[in-house]
Amino acid sequence: MTSPRPTSPAHLPPTALPRPTLTPSRFFKARRRFSRSATAAHNHLTPPKPGEELHITFVDKEGDEHAFEVAKGDNLLDIAQEHDLEMEGACGGSCACSTCHVIVEDPDMYDRLPEPDDDENDMLDLAFGLTETSRLGCQIKMDQEIDGLRVKLPSMTRNLQASDFDKKS
Repeated sequence: MTSPRPTSPAHLPPTALPRPTLTPSRFFKARRRFSRSATAAHNHLTPPKPGEELHITFVDKEGDEHAFEVAKGDNLLDIAQEHDLEMEGACGGSCACSTCHVIVEDPDMYDRLPEPDDDENDMLDLAFGLTETSRLGCQIKMDQEIDGLRVKLPSMTRNLQASDFDKKS
């Protein structure tokens, strides 16, 4: 009586195993091509068209004022970073941190801004030096309604991450 032939690859001699066919198109790529985007395409602001300039003033931590003419739709985080002001924006403007926290100086101007959504309010709860007129710079887009806006940068920012809450051993 003969025993049944083993069917698992572990029981077969190496010569009995089928060899996979390696084709260059399936497993190997001749060369990976990299592309580059222009540096100006990242965080680059389009200059406003003549006659359509909007005005914003940032007051930095030392009390120095920085006034800029910007275009409609630019957000405060991008404006600050474009002009090398000290605003981190750790999350890249995705409303996932509070490092672009600004304080709107004029309460009447603050009332002209759209209401913050729940995500922004959650992040503002983590902000250092929170005030009644605090907002996240990444969420404020310039438009005609807030032309002449003045915002103050807080003296510090707080960048909380999930790793800050991990148990330390």
